[in-house]
Amino acid sequence: MEYTVVIEKSDKNFGAWVPDLPGCVSTGSTIEEVTKNIAEAIEFHLESMLRHGEAIPQPTTSVATVKVAS
Repeated sequence: MEYTVVIEKSDKNFGAWVPDLPGCVSTGSTIEEVTKNIAEAIEFHLESMLRHGEAIPQPTTSVATVKVAS
């Protein structure tokens, strides 16, 4: 499965979250690190859901880029 991940830059690092998996978040010093960390977080999140008998949500979120006049 592939989940959409939102990566945001803050003053000190990068944060990532998964819209289809509420509560699944991670951080990292670089985009590469946060990408690796959120992949691990997704795996742990899904494993936890399975252990608790919760249904695994199918990925439904998509992204697009929109150009606007400046």
